[in-house]
Amino acid sequence: MKQALEFYIDQKETHQFQLNQLSRKLLFSSLLRLLVFLIITFSVYYFFGNMNVLVPVVIGGIALFLFLVSRHSDLKDKADKQKELIRLNELEIDILKTRDFQDLPEGTEFEDPKHAFGQDIDLFGRGSFFQYLNRTALYEGAKKLAAMLTENSIEGIPKKQEAIKELEQKPKWRQEFTALARLVKTETPSNTVVQWLKKYRNFVPAYMKWLPTVFSVLSLLVIAGYSLDYFKGIHLFLWFLAGLLYTGIYLKKINLLSGSVSKVQDTFHQYHHLLALLENEEFSSEILQKNKELIRSEKKKASAIFKEFSKAIDALDQRNNMLFGIFANGFLLWDLRQSYKLEKWISAYRQNVTHWFEVIETIDALNSLGNFSFNHPEYVFPEINAEENRISATVLAHPLLDPEKRVANDFSINNEEFFIITGANMAGKSTFLRTVSLQILMSNIGLPVCAESCRYSPIKLITSMRTSDSLSDDESYFFSELKRLKFIVDEIKTDRYFIILDEILKGTNSSDKAIGSKKFIRKLVRSKSTGIIATHDLSLCEITAELPQVKNHYFDAEIVNDELFFDYKFKDGVCQNMNASFLLRKMEIVDD
Repeated sequence: MKQALEFYIDQKETHQFQLNQLSRKLLFSSLLRLLVFLIITFSVYYFFGNMNVLVPVVIGGIALFLFLVSRHSDLKDKADKQKELIRLNELEIDILKTRDFQDLPEGTEFEDPKHAFGQDIDLFGRGSFFQYLNRTALYEGAKKLAAMLTENSIEGIPKKQEAIKELEQKPKWRQEFTALARLVKTETPSNTVVQWLKKYRNFVPAYMKWLPTVFSVLSLLVIAGYSLDYFKGIHLFLWFLAGLLYTGIYLKKINLLSGSVSKVQDTFHQYHHLLALLENEEFSSEILQKNKELIRSEKKKASAIFKEFSKAIDALDQRNNMLFGIFANGFLLWDLRQSYKLEKWISAYRQNVTHWFEVIETIDALNSLGNFSFNHPEYVFPEINAEENRISATVLAHPLLDPEKRVANDFSINNEEFFIITGANMAGKSTFLRTVSLQILMSNIGLPVCAESCRYSPIKLITSMRTSDSLSDDESYFFSELKRLKFIVDEIKTDRYFIILDEILKGTNSSDKAIGSKKFIRKLVRSKSTGIIATHDLSLCEITAELPQVKNHYFDAEIVNDELFFDYKFKDGVCQNMNASFLLRKMEIVDD
């Protein structure tokens, strides 16, 4: 972690220096644009009445001014990227120093009450694992990351680990990608863009491939002829008017196209930079190589193809500059020229855009996993062994707890074993259940886990730890819990799961609860399932006498000098010390 902190501090200083240099260039660029504008204004005043000189000077001045605007825009983009890189490093410095990540997106929109484990292990929401892990720059990337966390897949874990390890070793590249992606300001989702491209219908005639070029050449000849007194002003005006009128025939459809592409202009402008980053980077892991392969095109690079579309959008957008738009359409058929380019691009590449967007958003999500691994070099990648049928970890702890305060435990369970965990209130049972749950989740998505060592036989996760009643569905707490248990029973019929349950059948009386809980454990054992059940009911521990697959473990509390003491250690056996009566007396809720 110290090494990561030093890296972020060094990067922040580097990017601040580069930003300062760009700020000076931007100031000079602004002054130069102002100077050109003043020269054009003076020329209009000085040569007013001498159209032979004024028209070429104004057209040339406008062209130079537009070039300077474009150059200034490029400088500003570079400065904006440096600002994002500074923010990225400041964020990581703050989190590593203070562990304060509460201002990051909580991901509550990805919550699913019916998910196999999402509601029980603080996966989304304030203070959640998603909030701590997520560094995506794109909303679609955040959706990809949420999908990875909730997929509950055990396929290809070693390949996932390889990709994360490789991205871990590319911190500068990851930050470059994220900074560029954060400059995308459009609010139009990528799937909306894809659907629009697929449904788009062309309106520009095929002969627009050559007509604007011919018209532009003729316009130059007419202007030159006017300057040399071969044509009169009325001829120049009529030619100019003809161009405007012809463009006007398609004005309504051009306006619709312009309005549509302007909504995705920023997306394509930044995405071509992101694709270029991917194309120019060498990857060795299979997952990253496959993603790179998806953006390859037979004739051109995907980044060059995106840049074509971005430049065509920018060119069409120049019509919004009233002075340029009038002259460009009158003499160059500008709108029709650019609309033809856009429609040609859409026809050629609309089917490929889906894959290209998908790759960018996947890499955005994977970068968060690489960043997490980079920030926690003390964590360990689980050794994957599907044949071992065992999960074991030494010094296992919850990754969201303060490293200076958390208590780690060794944990080992064989396939088809069940642990019953008893313990006093606040002794650490629920935290331990969530620690094991996260260890399984993190292992399945390829992340390193918060442990000194870990051997892992892949298995899916399913939990029942936080059940609530539903007033809107007129549903009692007890019925909600039964539905959850039924969901678990149905799922384990078709697949292997690690089951984690916290105090089942809480909604019924003690006697009925004990009987029902034992019957449920017997059913789980008969199904050859694996898992953990935490309970306050010590009578449930008796089931180990008839079921050797079930083991008893506990967390306890001791009263030392009339104060509760918790060691949060995972022990073998049945808990004998409970603390409810002591706490009631200590807090003066009841008398001695």
